[in-house]
Amino acid sequence: MDREKPPSAWVLRHAGLIPAGRPVLDLACGNGRHSLVFLAAGNPVTAVDRDISAVAGLADRPDFNALRIDLETGEPWPLGHSAFGGVVVTNYLHRPFLADIVAAVEPAGALIYETFAAGNELLGRPTDPDFLLQPGELLEAVRGHLEVVAYENLLVDQPKPAKIQRLAAMRR
Repeated sequence: MDREKPPSAWVLRHAGLIPAGRPVLDLACGNGRHSLVFLAAGNPVTAVDRDISAVAGLADRPDFNALRIDLETGEPWPLGHSAFGGVVVTNYLHRPFLADIVAAVEPAGALIYETFAAGNELLGRPTDPDFLLQPGELLEAVRGHLEVVAYENLLVDQPKPAKIQRLAAMRR
């Protein structure tokens, strides 16, 4: 498994919001960098991505489930009414599923979300507005459903200059 890209500092800072031992959904898991964080903390993990080859090395773990799912086919939310103690999403946006992502957070669970925002098109990829959050869009997605613990819409320098939006929220 490629471990060159370290876990997001935002995810690490808010990982403690996710109840110990509760299942975590690592959506658009990529190389599994966040799956590893939560497995090490004792949380079972369901990792979803259209290409799960990067997490194949974890397949023999009983506390890890990798699902090869292309979320952008136009099909309904593929996880049904499954709920998780934590839902983690980084560097991914597919607006048709924002409400489903929020709904997948179980009572006392947390959503940790971090991805690119409008303005990033001036700095590099992604540049397509379909993949860039509008100001306050994550706040609107959780309004009335989750309690916001932390939110930022800012420019960052690391790991590369980018405009990002990030949120940590809990279902109380």
